[in-house]
Amino acid sequence: MKLVLFGGTGHIGRALARNLDPDKYEIVVITRNPIETNHVEWDCCTIGPWVSALEGADAVINLAGRRVHCRYNEANLREMMDSRVRSTEVIGDAIEACSIPPKVWLQSSTATIYQHTFGKANDEISGVIGGSEQGAPAVWNFSIEIAKRWEQALFDAKTPSTRRIALRSAIMMGVDRDSAFDIFSRLARLGIGGRLATGRQYVSWIHEVDFCRSIEFLLSHDELQGAINVASPNPLPQVEFAAGLRRAWGVPFGLPATPWMIALGAWALNGDSELVLKSRRVVPTVMTEAGFQFEFPVWADAAADLANRMKHPAGSHP
Repeated sequence: MKLVLFGGTGHIGRALARNLDPDKYEIVVITRNPIETNHVEWDCCTIGPWVSALEGADAVINLAGRRVHCRYNEANLREMMDSRVRSTEVIGDAIEACSIPPKVWLQSSTATIYQHTFGKANDEISGVIGGSEQGAPAVWNFSIEIAKRWEQALFDAKTPSTRRIALRSAIMMGVDRDSAFDIFSRLARLGIGGRLATGRQYVSWIHEVDFCRSIEFLLSHDELQGAINVASPNPLPQVEFAAGLRRAWGVPFGLPATPWMIALGAWALNGDSELVLKSRRVVPTVMTEAGFQFEFPVWADAAADLANRMKHPAGSHP
């Protein structure tokens, strides 16, 4: 199966390279910084020679977009919006021009599109799209607007012969340096991975192995399309998430942090507090009803496995 992977040199792209069977998949990576023989260059915003890679491809997976681990200032937020929307639009234009278009297009989206909630979990059927939470910082609503426009660019594309899926992904927990799991783990090992604010805010997550298995599942199930949540079926409050992470690393305690401390720490780590304070409670109803079974549905098991993979890289999942 030929997969054309846009933005495939980031954390998610590297996870796919680790976990997908090279005997089953031929992967062509479209990237701004080609360094391998299977890499093809593009600029993320204009049609170019890379379009030929789409002809007759089995699937397109678009992961392109500025990394969200950054300070949410005006310039970075605008780049996050433009890089996501424009890359999606230009891929749609390229697929439209194909004589033999790809059979399926998996497009990155985000579970951040749902409302900040401590109540009922958001799924694809009854979940509430966010954007108007009273008292929420303006950047929270801007993040939701990015997600909305990102998905709109996908579904506005004129690609009637190509099945389209918006991957509303939770935080993928993987073993790469500077990935979310690595950053959280460093804080935990320093003894500062305790309760953040009230600790009641939900964390939605997915183990990298299950993320990659989800991709394979969606590629093989022709009946599935539209917006689909890619997340563990068991989101949990941040205080429990932090405790599970500490146990995985054998850390006996974690200092709590108030909102102002979180804001200061996020600034020092070149990030934004929205990533840890917004309550993301998301469940994958579409995939589970279609028969998908998670290898790591519970955070304690996932955290222990990821910590072990980081301690012993040779034992990583093939």
